[in-house]
Amino acid sequence: MSPLVPLKTKTLNRFGLNALPHQRFNHYLKHSTRAIAAALLLTSASCTQEKEAHSATLPAQVEAYEVPATPALPDTTATVSADTVTATVSTAVPEATAAPEPKTYTYPGPEPLPGAILPHKRILAYYGNPLSKRMGILGELPPEQMLARLDEEVANWTKADSLTPVQPALHAIVVTAQGHPGRGDKYRLRMTDKMIEDVLEMARQRDAIVFLDVQVGRSTLPEELPRLKQFLQLPNVHLGIDAEFAMKENGVPGRSIGSFDAADINYATELLADITKEHNLPPKLLIVHRFTQRMITNHQDIVLRPEVQVVMHMDGWGPPALKRDTYRRFIVKEPVQYTGFKVFYKNDTRNNSRLMTPQEILKLNPKPLYIQYQ
Repeated sequence: MSPLVPLKTKTLNRFGLNALPHQRFNHYLKHSTRAIAAALLLTSASCTQEKEAHSATLPAQVEAYEVPATPALPDTTATVSADTVTATVSTAVPEATAAPEPKTYTYPGPEPLPGAILPHKRILAYYGNPLSKRMGILGELPPEQMLARLDEEVANWTKADSLTPVQPALHAIVVTAQGHPGRGDKYRLRMTDKMIEDVLEMARQRDAIVFLDVQVGRSTLPEELPRLKQFLQLPNVHLGIDAEFAMKENGVPGRSIGSFDAADINYATELLADITKEHNLPPKLLIVHRFTQRMITNHQDIVLRPEVQVVMHMDGWGPPALKRDTYRRFIVKEPVQYTGFKVFYKNDTRNNSRLMTPQEILKLNPKPLYIQYQ
């Protein structure tokens, strides 16, 4: 599939969506070589993964759409690899009587407070919506089978890195983007509290932590996050925000890729920090999805707070070489604090490709401390 193939008309028309205007897009490409380069970069990590929004009470409102894109080939023009994080290493040989120095904290931002999960553990999360079989592994299988498979992945990662304990997690989409306006023209659908409580019960069976993931559509984080406070006040519940579906300038989910600015992320971390301090909780985790340059703007202005640990999460799918390149381009080049890496059970195996193994992912630098399977 060419990197410039438009949206799948058949899939979109099924749900009343229109494909991108071919004429305007072709005119754009014809008259600007710079635009071609930009389009290749934009599609180089596209990961809209047949995401489907489900209502817990109104199945008729369910909508599925996908934005397939075969990414461009990795950039091979650089003479020095950009996926290597430099560190100062002492070559001096200590005296025989010298005591070993304590391990130092080498990540950006403040040192972890007591009770912090990172960097002491690696989080392994199953992602999706329990009401949908097309949004990820979390809802694709019955709960018992899903949890058993999660156990297998935890064992695989424990074997690959026996020095870093694995913390299982369930990452549930609780506000889903929609391809139609819906109530208030927000292009999003909120899941019920009952759905969230069901995920908490599944997590309890494995001592897993829980992430509540938000796709705001044309809504905003200040509109969506306060209603989740009752759950975020629990010590084992954390937050994820998906820039792909944060639509500004009248965008429609599934037709274009959205974005978050540092100001959006700072709002989320401030809210989490306030909850943590008010309820005397261990630090919260914030997962920020990213797979293109424009999805996160002004990353240098993201405020790091002791009460919140920020994970910039590589959310792109494709063959291993492309996934490594996407990680280098959009995560390593603009470091925030901790890093994450996503594996797609289905989309990563398209076009005769394969899944990356834990051993391969552990060769990335820096090593991701948040691993998500969809």
